[in-house]
This record gives sequence, structure tokens and C-alpha cells, in this order.
Amino acid sequence: MGRSTHKVGAPDKPMDRAGRTRVLLRVCKYLFKDRFAMLGAFVMMLVSNLLALAGPKITGFIIDAIDAETGVDMNTVTKWCIVLVVFYVTSAILSYFLAVLMAWISQRVSYTMRKEVFAHLTELPVGYFDTHQTGDIVSHISYDIDTVNASLSHDLLQICVSVVTVVGSLAMMLSISPLLLCVFVITVPVSILFTKYKTKKIRPLFRKRSAKLGELNGFAEEMLSGHRTIKAYYREAYMVDEFDGHNTDACEAYYRADYQGSMIGPTVNFVNNLSLCLITVLGGVFYLLTLSVPTLPAIFVIGLGDVSAFVQYSRKFSGPINEFANILSEFQSACSAAERVFALLDEPAEVADTPDAKVLPHATGEVRGDVTMEDVHFGYVPDKEILHGLSLKADKGKLIAIVGPTGAGKTTVINLLMRFYDVDSGRITVDGHEIRDLTRDSLRLSYTMVLQDTWLFCGTVLDNITYGTEGATMEDAIRAAKAARIHDFIMSLPEGYMTVLSDDGVNISKGQKQLLTIARAMLSRAPVLILDEATSNVDSRTEHLIQEALYALMQDRTCFVIAHRLSTIKNADTILVVKDGVVIESGNHDELLSKKGFYASLYNAQYK
Repeated sequence: MGRSTHKVGAPDKPMDRAGRTRVLLRVCKYLFKDRFAMLGAFVMMLVSNLLALAGPKITGFIIDAIDAETGVDMNTVTKWCIVLVVFYVTSAILSYFLAVLMAWISQRVSYTMRKEVFAHLTELPVGYFDTHQTGDIVSHISYDIDTVNASLSHDLLQICVSVVTVVGSLAMMLSISPLLLCVFVITVPVSILFTKYKTKKIRPLFRKRSAKLGELNGFAEEMLSGHRTIKAYYREAYMVDEFDGHNTDACEAYYRADYQGSMIGPTVNFVNNLSLCLITVLGGVFYLLTLSVPTLPAIFVIGLGDVSAFVQYSRKFSGPINEFANILSEFQSACSAAERVFALLDEPAEVADTPDAKVLPHATGEVRGDVTMEDVHFGYVPDKEILHGLSLKADKGKLIAIVGPTGAGKTTVINLLMRFYDVDSGRITVDGHEIRDLTRDSLRLSYTMVLQDTWLFCGTVLDNITYGTEGATMEDAIRAAKAARIHDFIMSLPEGYMTVLSDDGVNISKGQKQLLTIARAMLSRAPVLILDEATSNVDSRTEHLIQEALYALMQDRTCFVIAHRLSTIKNADTILVVKDGVVIESGNHDELLSKKGFYASLYNAQYK
């Protein structure tokens, strides 16, 4: 199957308000798993901000204690100065512990999200990975979750602080001078309307930014995994140009999002500074009127300390609005990242086993390994069928070879046997049981696979050989390695079987990696063995030696072998020739040669 152009977690259309609400609620569910820590954070945030909000009022009391005619009331000034210091110090300490606690909570959320995403990836069907770029998927585990984490540890806390500060400052200003508060009736709506307008424009830009980064990661991952081929075909310059295109798209998406987002803060800051100027001027006018007009209406009366306090509260009131505008772009980015993560988590997992699904009894050795396919039809997409009524029968201990031209459907047969995909019609049985009536775990434990595309992980040679065989000992690994003709090479390594292989075994050759995967298969006692071009990466002499080991491995097992080198399947009990999704010939090697059909033409093309 070719890769789809669809990208993981990039929804087809922008989120509406209901969608954003759903995303935020899902993030909150992660937060409230540590509800007591969140409660403690809320209490510390509330107390810290209330103490800080009391500061301007206390400053006003101190100013009012200073009179040009009567002098300075030192007792009053000293008392309120001490109270002010205590309040500010306590607020600072609480703010410190609040920041630490929120960082801990956000890391817990990040850990939980990564764990859930990775666990969900293991539950997704194989078809999902056939149609999505690996780099884009990795982008969810790293960049997207990190973006959400950064927003939780900073932006969410700042928003909560801003709400408390704005509400508290509004209440204090209302108690000092309701008339001066009228200034905000003009400036605040201007700020809100402008912020809302820009937010609507930048939201899709942040979604596009996340998608373009995923595309860049996917392209980079593909190119790095194929760097040998790129060098072999001297395509470095071309791939650099291709990368520049993706890099340019990502940078432009970042610039457009950040440019539009950065316009909000300065504009709102200008409006807030304008309101501060108006408040200062009007406050000064009202104070002068208070001094010069004894019969001034009470609504206009204001003291110098109150003017000072009101100005400070106005800054506290407008500051969070300005800060909110600054972090809004980051919050939009976090929402887009969370949306992509949740889109992945919402991908349907592999279809669950039916409640009455049977379990093949591997522990008791009762699984024989008789496999049949009856009139199987299948296509990866509805409009393009790959297999057209394919049938085969493999009895216990028989070696079934599947040959045919590229694209004939050979690997598709293996995918169906393993239930990586389910047939569209027809049936597949193991020991007479329809495989859709069996649990996937027990079905797949019936198979041991050696694929052309080898997979080794970062770990010791021993770990890689014993992977998938619980309880395997060093002696078991050595016996399997000797059978796979890889023991001598392992002993030549610096630490022998305890030598650590780098990522995917890049510090050993492809042929040696193939031999290690064959040694891994030697340890398994599954009743069915699948070899998909298992000796394609080794030389002819080593292939001959491995064939002897594989024949020993095949004893009493049902074996399916996919091979292009027909010399490796001469001893097969049955050779199935597949072309265009249909078995066109079957028989052993000599029978098929005598028919002088398609198999004979394939054989003669290779060896004559």
C-alpha cells in the first residue's frame, strides 16, 4: 500500500467553539486526576493574589498618613509598611510554591498523555501505520505533548491568575471611585473586540503550523532512514532542495502564526496605556476639585492615596488583559496540539475480539497448525480488490511456498493469515477454527515470522535473540545462534552476547541482522512459521548453510515461504504460483516445471 497524504491528527476543518470546549474539557480531565494537588494550587493562587491585591490599598493608607499641614503619622506609616512587607513576602513565597506545583502537575499530565498515546499506538491496526508517516506520529509524542505541557505549566496558571486579578482589581476600583471606572467602559470593549477578531484569524494558522511541522518531521524521518539509497543515487542535492521546501513551508507557517499573534499584545497594551493616562488625568482633576470645592458631590470626592491606589489597580486590571492577549497565541497553539493528540487517541483501535472468541491452547501443545484459506477476496481499499477467490490448504508439517511477480498479493496473504487485516469475504481457518472466532493474541502466538525487513532494537545481542520468548536462557540463545550460523560472529564482538547493538542494529551488516532475526525465530516453538524473503540479505554460501538450519527449524511445523529466489523452495511440498490475486498453478517443483507454465518461465528466467 502506498502512503496516504492524510496526516495524523490534522482535522479536515477548523475547530468550532464546541470543539475547542471539548478539547479543553479533555485536558482538564487529565488535570483533575491530581485533584488534591489542583485544589492546593487553586488555594495558593487565590491567597497569593488576594495578598498582592491588598498592596495598592495599603499604599493608599500610607500616602494618606502623610499630610502637608499635620506632618507624618509615623505610627500609621510603620504599621502599614510592616503589613505591606508581610503581604508581599507571603505572596511571593506562595507564588514560588505554586509555580513548582504547577510544573509538577503539568509533567504528570505530559507523562500520562505520552503513556496513553504510546499504549494506543500499540492497539491500532497495522493499516493505520501503512497510511501515516512515522515522523508525523512521533511529532505527536514529542512536539504536540510538549506544547500542551508548556501551556499547562505557564499559560493555564497565568489565565487563572489573570481572572482573579481582574475581578479583584475591579472590585477594589469600584469601592474607590465608580466614576473613574467608567474609563474602562470604553477601553476594555475595544481590547476585547480586537482580541476576538485577531484570535479568529490566527486559530487556523496555528493548526496549519502544527500540521506543517508534522510533515517536516515525516519527511526528515523518511530521508534519514533512506540515506544510503540517497547517496547511492547521488540525490543529496535534490533531497536538500526537497527538505528546503518543507522547511520553508514550516517556517512560513510559524512566521504567519507568530506574526498575527504578536500583533495582539502591543495593540492591547497601547489601549491599556491610553486608559491609564485618562485615569491619571481624571483622578488628578477630581483630587484638585476635592481640595478646592468643599461642596463637591461625594461621587467626585477622592483622596490622594485613593488616586494612587486606583492607578495601581488600573494597572493590575489592564495588565492581565494585556498578558492574556500575549499568551492567547500560545494557548491557541496548545489547543491545536491537544486537538492533534486527541485525534490520534480517537483513532479506532483494532477491532476487539468477540466475547465468545476462543483461545488456542498453546501451553498444552494442542495447536497443530493446519491452515486453510477458502475463496478469499480482499482489497486494502473498497474499489481495488487484491485477492480474487484465493484458496490454499497447508497441513501440519508441510512447507508451502508462495511465488509470483511483484504485486501479485503474496505479502497480502501473510497479512491476512496474521489478521493484520480481515478478509472481505471467504474464510481462513487454523485447526478448523475460523480465525475471526479466535482471539488475536492466541492466533498470532501461533506464528513465528522472519521478514525481509529486519527489526532490531537498542539492547544487547542476547536481548534481541530472546525477544518474544519468555524464560529463554543464555544456553538457549547460543543454541539458536549456532543453528543460524551467527554464533562465531557474535563471539567476535567486544562483549559477545552482551554487546549492545545501536538503534536498529546499524553497527552490523544487513546480513548479520538477518541472521540474528533467524536466531530469534529458532527459539520460538510456534506451530506455524512464516518466512518472507528470509535469506534475501545473505550471500549464497551463507544462504545454503541457513537453509539447512531452516529445514531443521521447519520440522513438525506448518511453513509458509515467500521467495523470489526459486532455488530456496525446490524442496517445498507445495508451491503456489500467485498472479493478480489468484492461484494460477500449484504443485511441487518438478511438477510445475513439467507443466511448462508460468512457474517454469519464472525459473528459466532466473537460471537459464
